[in-house]
Amino acid sequence: MNVEETYDIIIIGAGHAGCEAALAAARMGFETIMFTVSMDSVALMPCNPNIGGSSKGHLVREIDALGGEMGKNIDKTYIQSKMLNVSKGPAVHSLRAQADKGEYTKQMRMTLQAEPRLTLRQGEVAELLYEQEGDIKRITGAKTFSGAVYHARAVILCTGVYLKAMCIYGDTVTYTGPNGLMAANNLSQSLLDMGISLRRFKTGTPPRLDGNTIDYSKMSEQKGDEHIQPFSFTNSEEDIARDQISCWLTYTGEETKKVIQENIDRSPLYSGVIKGTGPRYCPSIEDKVMKFPDKERHQLFVEPEGEFTSEMYLDGLSSSMPEDVQYRMVHSIPGLENAKIVRPAYAIEYDCISATDLKPSLEFKAVKGLFSAGQMNGSSGYEEAGAQGLMAGINAARELQGKDPIVLSRSDGYIGVLIDDLVTKETREPYRMMTSRAEYRLLLRQDNADLRLTDIGHEVGLIDEERYKSFCRKREIIKSEIERLKTVMIGANKGTQSFLQEHESSPIHTAVSLADLIRRPELGYEMVAELDPDRPDFGEKALDREITEQIDISLKYEGYIERQMRQVEHFRKMEVKKIPADIDYSMVRNLRIEARQKLEQIRPESIGQASRISGVSPADVNMLMLYLNI
Repeated sequence: MNVEETYDIIIIGAGHAGCEAALAAARMGFETIMFTVSMDSVALMPCNPNIGGSSKGHLVREIDALGGEMGKNIDKTYIQSKMLNVSKGPAVHSLRAQADKGEYTKQMRMTLQAEPRLTLRQGEVAELLYEQEGDIKRITGAKTFSGAVYHARAVILCTGVYLKAMCIYGDTVTYTGPNGLMAANNLSQSLLDMGISLRRFKTGTPPRLDGNTIDYSKMSEQKGDEHIQPFSFTNSEEDIARDQISCWLTYTGEETKKVIQENIDRSPLYSGVIKGTGPRYCPSIEDKVMKFPDKERHQLFVEPEGEFTSEMYLDGLSSSMPEDVQYRMVHSIPGLENAKIVRPAYAIEYDCISATDLKPSLEFKAVKGLFSAGQMNGSSGYEEAGAQGLMAGINAARELQGKDPIVLSRSDGYIGVLIDDLVTKETREPYRMMTSRAEYRLLLRQDNADLRLTDIGHEVGLIDEERYKSFCRKREIIKSEIERLKTVMIGANKGTQSFLQEHESSPIHTAVSLADLIRRPELGYEMVAELDPDRPDFGEKALDREITEQIDISLKYEGYIERQMRQVEHFRKMEVKKIPADIDYSMVRNLRIEARQKLEQIRPESIGQASRISGVSPADVNMLMLYLNI
């Protein structure tokens, strides 16, 4: 007799996608079970020890605004925090925090185990169960390798890099997941049997070093910010402030390049051992050296893996070179001449799907009730995974509620850009989020993620009433204060001119509003307080740094924001022009063959989505609109 249990939703995988999906599903009221090949892999950070970074910080703030957990967890467990790109405009400011890896995993696991409707189970899911309903399959559950059967109305694949995983460095090949954890070797065949196509992607990690063997005097110290910006909108700087741990900057040199060039024939990347497609924007050091031979050096960051370990992560030296070559590379770097390797660098290959098989809700087009999120969808990064997991969890729950899915558009958030890119464009390599991918990034700033998305989080049930009430008050303060500032006029009197001169701002010759003064680059909301004696009292800490920031940005960039909002209105007109699900593209006249094939494959839900498909031209879109009479 085998174990047989029934749940509402099954999550396969307990990485960053799985954790967000499981918490969302359980918090929305559904009995949820999350499977992992090892309890030690829950919220594991097998690669870089940080959360956030350029564009990724936007994703984490959006996850938090919707009611996800990643932002709260990194706020609990960071050991260094830094705002990136502060010399540029607010659209590209991105928060990045070094994490204590062990503590991050521990705190997330405690959060998961405290959720009353969530069960964690160690075990390898080997087969998906389904029923055939005409041309569509309907998911009914899953079976583990041990033969246990779990019935469910929805299943979310969050398998990360574990499907038929293979770790490689030099001639050494181990059929394991990251960090030597067990791979999931059986589910791939079940997916193929269901008609789901798979492909091989590859990612990699750098060596980890013994910090006691590093000479930091030859490196540049990289400290955290003096003032801490939390990832979660529920926290303030005072809530999470703590002593920070430094990172260190060093560089490769000519000797490093020489070692790589002399041994390139031993690299699995170049010998043909690695067949999976690797990430373009996070290449191995051997790729960097061979593709950019004129570059004299590459920067490397030496980052602590945690507060209570001497293990250091060598960010920038990802590799799959043989172990002896790795030692020679490391020892050629200033400060690392005598460094000992704790864990060698390795590449990892794994099975994943093409996300074009998914709807924008992250549900498979051909399998009702089956969703997919994270690196399984061909993306890379903890933040990208967490964002997809949250949306898959929300939409699986909403399907069981009989409600329409939540689909964020490209004008709603970076999460919308991420998912739209994955399900619309054919990603031939691991996908990484970047600010340049977002057309409306002046509107989609990390600082206003709550203003954009918290209403949605409250609607789906992930933002409680207390938090929502606080958010609504913040939003009202910002709105009313901006309106007031536009009506308060400041005369060109001696006191005003003296103030402007003191702040190296040009004098005024007629009365202007406080809003006009704040728009000046050298001035801001806090600075003009002495010209604003009637400024209302919104209560203790009401006008904190976040609110002040919103007032300043809204006024200083008002013209640019209004112009981008007009662009968004045009974009939304295309998005609301829906395409019937049963459309026969062979009936659309004058479509090019390539466009017809791509439209048939992707089956876009709107004219806007159709226009973003590679191989579909504006002329093809016009033909489609003529056919649909829209």
